[in-house]
Amino acid sequence: MNGFATYPSLRDRVVFVTGGAGGIGASEVTHFAEQGAKVAFVDIDDEAAVALTAALRNAGHPEPFYQRCDVKDISALQRTIRAAGEKLGPITVLVNNAANDQRHNWEDVTVEFWDERLATNLRHQFFALQAVVPMMRSAGGGSIVNFGSISWHANSGGMPAYTTAKAAVEGLTKGMARDLGPDKIRVNTVIPGWVMTKRQIDLWLTPEAETDLMKLQCLKEKVYPPDLARMVLWLAADDSRMCTSQLWVVDGGRL
Repeated sequence: MNGFATYPSLRDRVVFVTGGAGGIGASEVTHFAEQGAKVAFVDIDDEAAVALTAALRNAGHPEPFYQRCDVKDISALQRTIRAAGEKLGPITVLVNNAANDQRHNWEDVTVEFWDERLATNLRHQFFALQAVVPMMRSAGGGSIVNFGSISWHANSGGMPAYTTAKAAVEGLTKGMARDLGPDKIRVNTVIPGWVMTKRQIDLWLTPEAETDLMKLQCLKEKVYPPDLARMVLWLAADDSRMCTSQLWVVDGGRL
């Protein structure tokens, strides 16, 4: 974090991150731990999760609380959130990070696939929120950060169930910000551009694709997971106390 902000309000704050074992989520878990927060996260990649918790522990940071959980299993997700609250204290920061941008042909989509994609990319965000809000109310407030996507803003094709789910995340944010504002609970959406996670690099980054991306972005540098994590830190900290119901785009000026 050399050269970047430290947020005193995040020390000892209890944070819950979905999809925290790899990519953007792992960067979020790491950045919160480096701020001295108490972090809990879920994922389905046990190997990556164990390695992450060990690395943070060995670096002298608070060891995150990890439990394996498929976010499509709402009962298990809400049980895990309650368990994290019992172990670490009331959760006052929720980062709804988990998602999967699997490509698919619209002509091949079945009802079952459609429902599974919405469960993977949208449904769990609401039910995680539902589970943490009582803790935030009792603590006097909190911050919820939902993850959207640049894809539908940029008219991306080839994944209609994903783009539909991510468009709906913004509606969820707007409505819940209104409902939860009286409880001093802030709800925002972070919209990543094309973020250079290992998955993105392995599957889709080619020299031609990078050239096209740089033409679209105002800033001629690639976006990386820490760029998103630092935005999430600010939204979780008291520094952004009057920011809610907003869309925060981290894309190098592509949109």
